[in-house]
Amino acid sequence: MKSIIASIGALAAATQVAAHGYVSSAVIGGTTYTGYLPYSDPYYSTPPQRIIRAIPGNGPVTDMSLIDIQCNGWSEGGVIGSSPAPLYATPAPAGSTVTLQWTDWPDTHIGPIITYMAKVPSGQSVTSWSPGTSAVWFKVAEAGLDTSTNTWAAIKLIADGNKYSFTIPSTLAPGQYIIRHEIIALHSSYTYPGAQSYPSCIQIEVTGSGTVTPSGSKLVAFPGAYGSTTAGLVWPLWNPNNLQSGVSYPIPGPALYFSSSGSGNTTTTTTRTSSTTTTSRASSTTTTTTRTSSTTTTTTRTSSTTGSSTLVAAYGQCGGQGWTGGTVQRLLLPMHSELKGDALGNPEKVITDG
Repeated sequence: MKSIIASIGALAAATQVAAHGYVSSAVIGGTTYTGYLPYSDPYYSTPPQRIIRAIPGNGPVTDMSLIDIQCNGWSEGGVIGSSPAPLYATPAPAGSTVTLQWTDWPDTHIGPIITYMAKVPSGQSVTSWSPGTSAVWFKVAEAGLDTSTNTWAAIKLIADGNKYSFTIPSTLAPGQYIIRHEIIALHSSYTYPGAQSYPSCIQIEVTGSGTVTPSGSKLVAFPGAYGSTTAGLVWPLWNPNNLQSGVSYPIPGPALYFSSSGSGNTTTTTTRTSSTTTTSRASSTTTTTTRTSSTTTTTTRTSSTTGSSTLVAAYGQCGGQGWTGGTVQRLLLPMHSELKGDALGNPEKVITDG
């Protein structure tokens, strides 16, 4: 069994440099937690217990209308969304920094990094609670295109050793929460579906004396927060107009709930104009909110580095064989391998052009 696991791990490691990625560990409250490892954890007779909810592999979510967009999944392959993890990180003091370690991220997959949180309802446990389609998520950190250097958040992630840090809001009320963290890759976002979300969900228990329990119009649902008309999801990355220095990129989703929230490793200036439609199945009502605001997040760290849930079929994404969208990126991006898992978590090797 150990040799089989080692072989699978070696295959995964050999392809990750050229493939996609996921959160492999987290430092929370000064403790380092190993994340869910999709190419080894499922193959133990007794899988390791984790604080990060299971993911089917290192591939993307592109259909934003599926439950997979919440905490990852592969509906096309039979993995419908994700299930709660058996553990949670505690303590996670309000006002403290959370650092998330990604596996090697490809520099062709540029785009924003966004972090949400959701509070577990009273009387329930984060190890069994799933938000479903309820509007419970509030945004605590975001990083997009730094217009002063024309550098994307995903490129800064690479420059920082594939690490991303954000602060748990200092006034957040104690309790159990899910952190939803994602990179959105824009290399195929000239149409919808095209943008690739890579979400991970981490379970924590916030401690401290905060009193704020988020509510109101800034809460969104997954699925629901993103769609075909969401600003920033259709973004012709290689359009000459968008490549010009100083062009603003609208980060998808609502505005930050806490104005002091942010990332410890980015400098972002973004002009946001977004329209979000949230539908509550329980009440059968639809609320549409159009928000226009200007958000600037500045930190001292700089870098000189430059550089889906339905998963599309092999050769069907990133401008590969059978792709019906634009093909410009085929001239600009190298080949890479992508690992997927089937409904039982068994990996298969898929070659994609993207």
